[in-house]
Amino acid sequence: MARIGPVVEADISFGDVTIFVGPQATGKSIFLQLLKLVVDKAAIHQTMRRFGMVQRGDVESFFDRYFGEGMASIWSPENSRLVLGRSRNATDLATYARPSRGHDSEKLFYIPAQRVMSLRDGMTRPFNDYRAGDPFVLRDFSEKLHGIVQNEIGLDQDVFPRPRRLAAALRRPLEQHIFGRFGLRTDTSGHQGRLTLNQRDGGSLPYLVWSAGQREFVPLLLGLYWLLPPSRVPTRNDLEWVVIEEPEMGLHPNGIGAVLNLVLELRLRGYRVCMSTHSPHVLDVVWALQFFQGHGGEVRDVLRLLGLTYSRKTRNLAESALASDFRTYYFKRDGVVDDISGLDPGADSIAEGGWGGLTEFSGQVGDVVATVANRAAVGSSH
Repeated sequence: MARIGPVVEADISFGDVTIFVGPQATGKSIFLQLLKLVVDKAAIHQTMRRFGMVQRGDVESFFDRYFGEGMASIWSPENSRLVLGRSRNATDLATYARPSRGHDSEKLFYIPAQRVMSLRDGMTRPFNDYRAGDPFVLRDFSEKLHGIVQNEIGLDQDVFPRPRRLAAALRRPLEQHIFGRFGLRTDTSGHQGRLTLNQRDGGSLPYLVWSAGQREFVPLLLGLYWLLPPSRVPTRNDLEWVVIEEPEMGLHPNGIGAVLNLVLELRLRGYRVCMSTHSPHVLDVVWALQFFQGHGGEVRDVLRLLGLTYSRKTRNLAESALASDFRTYYFKRDGVVDDISGLDPGADSIAEGGWGGLTEFSGQVGDVVATVANRAAVGSSH
């Protein structure tokens, strides 16, 4: 793709797990929303019709409704270019703006960065609770959370921990590093169905006193419940792709590790996963897994890395991680997207050696500290 939003040039091939890094406002979210549009055009138009969104068929109007108000300018018919797969011909995005009358099932599930907005005072928000100019991926995600709480979990029920939702080995790190001594429950004591944190002694905490990490994680947890049904069918409906924007938001590194275990569970179940991140912890784990792949790493090494105990479930998860193809792309300020999938700290490319800027500051700190230490040593010798 070329000249779409801030992206001047990008050539991206997807792996089993694909990571996107780079500073804010470099086009990661635009690219991921564009991926959703390409994969799920018909399903998106069906959802828009179902909720009464007026569709005129022109690109500017559609982009304002899909990407969000004011976003029509990201596409220029004269300059923008999108080539899909092995085709040598550019795809006209105007065709994606025109309503599709076909009926195609959704293939890509999108967990947006603004997911905290999907809860208002602990209550889930349906699609039409948002303004027409709010991003489609947020409204669609919020509608799915509303449905799972209303129809699958129900009121006055435990949400976390929940029987038959998540294997015990994956649940325990969440209990330890994110929820602590609390559980999550749907509560109707205030005559409204809302999510509350409940202590084991029976006391409850409303949404506004949750930690920032808990407020960010709960919508992600509900999205993962949607993707990981408690049945012999490993995936939900016809879904094949999962996009998660910034899974680390609000979390301590140990909490990020617990979330990455769930990402690898998605991969084990057969989903193709794409993530954007600003966390070096995410790429630390990806780098280690790639190192294991090239140097005889074993299941026990993966489990130690992930902080998991051995069981049939965790063995399968580790084997899947060792067999997965990981790709990493760096969205630079100049609009060019670099392939840094090797994650080689000694690479000639500053982008790859600094893992897309995520380790750059740590290296700078080390260099400055070393300079001061050397200067102090020279001074003391005199």
